Amino acid sequence: MNFVFKIILLISRLPLKIQYFFSDIVFFVSYYLIRYRKMTVRENLTKSFPEKSKQEINKIEKQFYGNFSDYLVETIRSFTISAHELKVRVQHINQQVFHDAKSEGKNVILLAGHIFNWEWFNALATVIPQENCYAVYRKVNNSFWEEKIRNIRSSYGNHALEAREVVRHIFRNPNDGNSAYMFVADQTPHFTDITYGLKFLNQKTPAFIGYDKLAVRMNLAFIFCEMKKVKRGFYQVNYHRIYPENEKFSEYEVVKKFHKLLENTINKNPDNYLWSHRKWKYRDSVKIYDESD
Repeated sequence: MNFVFKIILLISRLPLKIQYFFSDIVFFVSYYLIRYRKMTVRENLTKSFPEKSKQEINKIEKQFYGNFSDYLVETIRSFTISAHELKVRVQHINQQVFHDAKSEGKNVILLAGHIFNWEWFNALATVIPQENCYAVYRKVNNSFWEEKIRNIRSSYGNHALEAREVVRHIFRNPNDGNSAYMFVADQTPHFTDITYGLKFLNQKTPAFIGYDKLAVRMNLAFIFCEMKKVKRGFYQVNYHRIYPENEKFSEYEVVKKFHKLLENTINKNPDNYLWSHRKWKYRDSVKIYDESD
């Protein structure tokens, strides 16, 4: 493992132009030769966009594999990329929402989807007024890579928090506007944890709802992260405050609003979403299904 990681670090330090040459190779191999999860990607796209022609689906599919290959090399780049370079490559728009939350004395819950490149907005911690930033991640079984992932998520002043620890951590800490928590909130829950689902991208979709408990029980500021790939190696994140319809969020309200915002983002640039993920494999395990908008 150490030898492999040393090679990864060497690649990570190469100029990004050379790394994108590797990305082109990965694209060719994954798309044309091994056809990595091709059936999953095709099925997800076809069911998500039933109105699109076969030619349109094929075009999105091919563009997705290019973006996915870029994401892989950019993730490797994450091991050594500087905060300065990330500030150049990732533009953070509408930072006022963080200042508003701080002035209101409300901690921030950031909700992002699997839009490329969600790994690169970690440097947000260096530009917002919140003193404590926590990057939430899912624990992996391999202890070696567990440590490396924690190191990436702990960069730029962040603190890595494993997903099963985060809700307890938020409840125990003061809600004073000085903390921000970064969730990739469209995770697929384990089938034993599925209790709620909704209509998302024209499909019955099991939803991760851990952050919904926070919305109902605490007065927090929820912010949606709208990711956009401007061009190769450059991204924008536009931050949108999610408000309740009434004084407080009702049950599942923030979950529905997050998925609607994410769906709108995907519809703008469908090739930039993680279609190789088996997001709908547990659709029949949903106990409560909400079809309302």
